[in-house]
Amino acid sequence: MATIKDLLVYHYLDIGRLGRGEVVNLFLKDAGIEFKTVLYPWDATWPQQSETLKNQGLTRTGKLPALEYKGQILIQHIPILRYLARDLGGYDGKTSQEKYVVDAVSDIYIDWRSKWAANLSEKKPEYKDKYVPGYYSLVAQYYSDFEGPYLLGDKITYVDFAIYQSIDNDRRTGTLPSVLPEALLKFKEVFEKRPRIADYIKQNE
Repeated sequence: MATIKDLLVYHYLDIGRLGRGEVVNLFLKDAGIEFKTVLYPWDATWPQQSETLKNQGLTRTGKLPALEYKGQILIQHIPILRYLARDLGGYDGKTSQEKYVVDAVSDIYIDWRSKWAANLSEKKPEYKDKYVPGYYSLVAQYYSDFEGPYLLGDKITYVDFAIYQSIDNDRRTGTLPSVLPEALLKFKEVFEKRPRIADYIKQNE
């Protein structure tokens, strides 16, 4: 009999804990969903591999992550999270207002990710000195509205995984502010103590 692990395959680049695909990985780990992982080298072979994946129908954009899930191919990391949250019946707001807040903060995160990715090659001081402090200040305002530790208080949602990833990735690239807003420090501490997340971090730090 086929198991969920046989049916669910996570495709991403072999770049450790960096990048947008890691958001999906963290979500799957936390949800306790078993899955198979397929990683692709991020080197000179990637452009050709990307075209191959497009031809195979695994990704229309030529980008990853991609998730084979219940007979479907899901791409774009934030829409993947939204789909999984809805399919699992959790990890989202309950009211229209809560869902709006989660979606709004996810859009703010998406803007951050485009700036972060561009800065990997540009290395402009404006990103670290101006953009990043403003980003975390803005996100912290939303986290303060519900008094944390998560965006919606004591209820974790899909966007919390994205916000954590932004903090962790800025730390890894040396672009995290020396001091984060208190609301985000509290969030990071609690997030990293979630049992499955803590185990994953311990094994992959």
